[in-house]
Amino acid sequence: MNTQDLTPALPAHSDGVNLCLAELLHYKNQSVRWLPPAQSVWSQLNGQHQSRHKGRGMNFAEVRPYQAGDDIRAIDWRVTARTGKTHTKLFTEEREQPVMLLIDVSPSMKFGTQLLLKSVQAAHFSSLLSWLAVSEQDRIGAIVFNGNRLYECKPTARQQGPLTVINAIIAAHQESDSNQFDGNRLNFSDALKHLHHLCPKGSEIVVLSDFYQLKEKDKRRLSQLRQHNRLQFVQLFDPLELGQTSFNGIEFVTDDQQATWLDFSAKSTRDSLNLQYEQHQQFIQEMCKSLAIPLHHLSAAQTLMEQLGQSGFKPYKGGANG
Repeated sequence: MNTQDLTPALPAHSDGVNLCLAELLHYKNQSVRWLPPAQSVWSQLNGQHQSRHKGRGMNFAEVRPYQAGDDIRAIDWRVTARTGKTHTKLFTEEREQPVMLLIDVSPSMKFGTQLLLKSVQAAHFSSLLSWLAVSEQDRIGAIVFNGNRLYECKPTARQQGPLTVINAIIAAHQESDSNQFDGNRLNFSDALKHLHHLCPKGSEIVVLSDFYQLKEKDKRRLSQLRQHNRLQFVQLFDPLELGQTSFNGIEFVTDDQQATWLDFSAKSTRDSLNLQYEQHQQFIQEMCKSLAIPLHHLSAAQTLMEQLGQSGFKPYKGGANG
């Protein structure tokens, strides 16, 4: 990946390949764009209008005798039947909501052909979400997964929360760069399992990955996570995965499992890449649809702020020439 000519388009302090503290701290000031009453960062990503405020739950407070004007939908029928007198439930608004990120920086995410590695883009968006969470008085926590180790960040409030998450991302990213794996490789299922144990009930969960390690067997774990939490997927992709490239030469490529020479000037090569991605995309979309998980997309070929600033941004179109 040659970033020499693309550097001016990259975020401050970023080379698109490595991660440093300065480039992720950059998003602290950017988060103000999506604080209420501004439009949600998710509506910007989707290019559609959504609620300006993140959905909050209601915590049960107490039961008291029914009074005129109470909402009949809040009647506690069990207490009413037991006492013979109508009682109603009282609730208090949930003021704090833990935000949990599952950030994938495993080998398949260390890929990018135009501007950024997918893992670097995931780090940028994770930083933005972290600063946005604490700005809204929520706690932020994370599991960072690099294929060898899980970095755990328990939900923490104020500035310490994002800083802990950022440092974990950088450490996980650097470790995967060093290739100093101890042989006890972990898979995506292990990361989901650990997230399930660490995640407080009522959390907003955001999973950032290319989802190449997601398996059908993970559906059960995801369903369990959805029972008590809100869950969203952010899929990172590179245009070359869709067969989209201006490169016409022959290149030696590897996916960390197998290696081969590919002729990118051949339409058959680009079509084959696109077909593989279409099949993967169909699996992800069907999984999300069956579990009612919102699916968002981020390209590694554009800066994060460019994508969030575009109205109607829809990066995944399919087709080798699309």
